[in-house]
Amino acid sequence: MSFLAKLKSRLTHSTSKLEQGLGDLIEEGEDESSTDYDMSNPLDKDTKPEKKAGFLEKMLGGGSGRVPTRRLDDDMLESLEDLLIVSDMGYDTSIRISSHIAQEHMGKKLSTVQLKSILANEITDILEPVAKPIPLFSAKPQVILIAGVNGSGKTTTIGKLSSQFKEAGKDIVIAACDTFRAAAVQQLEVWGQRVEVPVLKASTNTDPAALAYKAYQLAKEEGKDLLIIDTAGRLQNRKDLMEELAKIVRVIKKIDSEAPHNTLLVLDATTGQNAISQVEVFKQLVDISGLIMTKLDGSAKGGILVALAAKFSLPIHAIGIGEGIDDLSPFDPEQFANILTGLEGQE
Repeated sequence: MSFLAKLKSRLTHSTSKLEQGLGDLIEEGEDESSTDYDMSNPLDKDTKPEKKAGFLEKMLGGGSGRVPTRRLDDDMLESLEDLLIVSDMGYDTSIRISSHIAQEHMGKKLSTVQLKSILANEITDILEPVAKPIPLFSAKPQVILIAGVNGSGKTTTIGKLSSQFKEAGKDIVIAACDTFRAAAVQQLEVWGQRVEVPVLKASTNTDPAALAYKAYQLAKEEGKDLLIIDTAGRLQNRKDLMEELAKIVRVIKKIDSEAPHNTLLVLDATTGQNAISQVEVFKQLVDISGLIMTKLDGSAKGGILVALAAKFSLPIHAIGIGEGIDDLSPFDPEQFANILTGLEGQE
């Protein structure tokens, strides 16, 4: 199964689907006076008719081709805003999207597919500027620092990234700088063996910054293309652990003032709006260069990606949907928006 198919299958099984809500929004206030599918309407030309056939019509394979529509008014707009908010897009982003939709479409009769198409376009416009691959630099080694809170999926992400970089011909080494948890180092070693990438480690409770420094020196001496540094999962309210992350960055800069060349924050999609506060706290300590969103196959509603893009404008490099080695993919904003709204497959 392709990554896109997996994303569609898993994201649409979320506990709260935006797709279903959009359909309900039209049907709740359906305009009975005008349900014929009007191909003279420019919006109708870009969408397919939605049948609302009765039982007998379904049995006979017939149907009138009539489409439920609803005129966009203040009540519908307010309901749309509420739907976007509970889909994890947050208040500010939801108001921004609904206001723009109101400017363009207030008073118009919309079908479910039309509403999905309009919303998907709005979401795509927000996401497109931040959908960027991880930049590669000429520096040897290029240092990629991975940060995130406990359980965000950092280790798994490192394994997947290492596999992809190796397939691209890069010579990689991983530094296991979560020296406080032996289990974290072991998990990283398993991934290293799986993708055939060496993992540098130190004794438990060794200074993580000291290991990062040694790993950088070794990678430089051996001419490695990439050094990926894993850091301890830390809670953003633990000041001591957050300061340890800042110390790793300071030590690395003693070798190269431009390093780390990428500082990637791994976020768990199932945490919803809490991801906003995580970005804010980490940005205070280190120069976050990009985001990777994991666990979109869980109970995530998906809208948090839209909220993050609108608020921070940080590059979103990749999204993850599972534990498999291929379950990490570059972020495609249009595909994501179509799947999120349920437009995928209806175009």
